[in-house]
Amino acid sequence: MARITIEDCLRQIPNRFMLVNMVALRVRQIREGSEYLVSSPKNEDVVVSLREIAAGKLTLRPESDQADAETVEGMAALEKVESMMAVNQDVEAGIESDERETDAKAKKEE
Repeated sequence: MARITIEDCLRQIPNRFMLVNMVALRVRQIREGSEYLVSSPKNEDVVVSLREIAAGKLTLRPESDQADAETVEGMAALEKVESMMAVNQDVEAGIESDERETDAKAKKEE
């Protein structure tokens, strides 16, 4: 049987990051009991998933409105985390300046 290559899969799914996510999702489905979509005896689940994608048995489908809503919620959460990180960086900068002032005062007292 011919070896499967990533290039075969990239013809079906042009984005390699999406390909990795699809393979990971399909491996989980197979391990939870989903049937193989291609005949591939004695192969690892990852190889079976790659073979299914290369054969065109798995494809991308357009995102639904629900996915768009989840994306918006995810972006809002990301912005909140980023703002918290910015506040945390400001606090750390303030602590560093306080430490420098304390060090400077200690040197003057010596």
